[in-house]
Amino acid sequence: MLEIHYICRYKDTVIQRLQARQMGNAADAVAQLLAIDQQRRKFQECFDTASAKLHQLAKQVAQLRKEDKKEEVATLRSQSRALKATIKELGDQLKIQEEALQHALDELPNLPHPAVPVGASASENEIVYQTEELLQPTEGSLPHWELAAKYDIIDFALGSRVAGTGFPVYKGKGAKLQRALINFFLDKAVRAGYQEIQPPILVNQDAAYGTGQLPDKEGQMYQLLDQKLYLIPTAEVPLTNLYRQQILSQEMLPIRNVAYTPCFRREAGSWGRHVKGLNRLHQFDKVELVEVVQPQTSYRALETMRSHVEKLLQQLALPYRAVKLCSGELGFTAAFTYDLEVFSVAQDRWLEVSSISNFETYQATRMKLRYRTKSNAIQLLHTLNGSALALPRVMAALLEHNQTEKGISIPPVLRPYTGFDCIT
Repeated sequence: MLEIHYICRYKDTVIQRLQARQMGNAADAVAQLLAIDQQRRKFQECFDTASAKLHQLAKQVAQLRKEDKKEEVATLRSQSRALKATIKELGDQLKIQEEALQHALDELPNLPHPAVPVGASASENEIVYQTEELLQPTEGSLPHWELAAKYDIIDFALGSRVAGTGFPVYKGKGAKLQRALINFFLDKAVRAGYQEIQPPILVNQDAAYGTGQLPDKEGQMYQLLDQKLYLIPTAEVPLTNLYRQQILSQEMLPIRNVAYTPCFRREAGSWGRHVKGLNRLHQFDKVELVEVVQPQTSYRALETMRSHVEKLLQQLALPYRAVKLCSGELGFTAAFTYDLEVFSVAQDRWLEVSSISNFETYQATRMKLRYRTKSNAIQLLHTLNGSALALPRVMAALLEHNQTEKGISIPPVLRPYTGFDCIT
């Protein structure tokens, strides 16, 4: 969430950067927000003035009672009653303005970092790295959904029968390969200095609000009918909220956590080749990295996180590219995002497998996540997260990239985890 004092001070800059996000009504939205804030300030000033006057009357009444001046006491008490009614009315109006201001702030996305390319669509994203040679599909190359059926390792129809479309069932060596990927990703993260966490996969409203899923992505989350709890769309939500409403000591920083969780999203509703098979699911597994760092180190941390995820793809020998998202493609809460995409040979298309983002202070403001500097000042922290990695499209790319006449060859780095070299 953006802070109101920042918007007041840098109004033109805020509007310009929101417009870069293709927010056409940015100027009107900021003007309306500032008008609400001005009205809130007026009510606050009147409320504070009336409260101070009431306090002064109370002191005068106490003094007059000591002097046994009953008539003057009665007069002042009458004034106090009227003033209390005024204060209550002002307080009610102030609360309305505060809620309106909060709602207006919640509606504003994060500001793009100045280094983010300005653009409206994916065609204006900036490719910062790409594997030099992309393998061409050989005759008879199959997409992963056909390979899954051929080797009986993923059953989409069975998952539909049990839960619905978008809930695959992994079987036999398919399940073992899935588990191998999870353990491989976790082990690599721990060796890189991340602490493994096993968080809840249900979160409350405050947690979902803190990382920006509410109110922006409410329609994408599964909610329990009888409670205000949500199935997590990503481990980012519980991991980041571990530190909500805390003032951390500088010695605790940086915080670097990793978690494996299932993830749940109500977004797999469209049709076509781009959502077929494992390309888009309602339930999927993911290993997530989350960092909480001092502001001056956050972009260095972002590059380190990106490097870590790239090494995973390199070790899996998957063709990939790193893409800097343009302003119009950024997520609601992100200030800067890299997407890492693997190349699907059989589908002849790029598949996003990781999104690595710096949220700067946006989430920290919502969560009141701060730290105490060595000079004893209290400052907001920066939060980052990245998939390392999301399994479905990695699995899809692995199956398609490693298909041979004899079966699916397992990358050497995974063989100690799978216990087999080939799916036949």
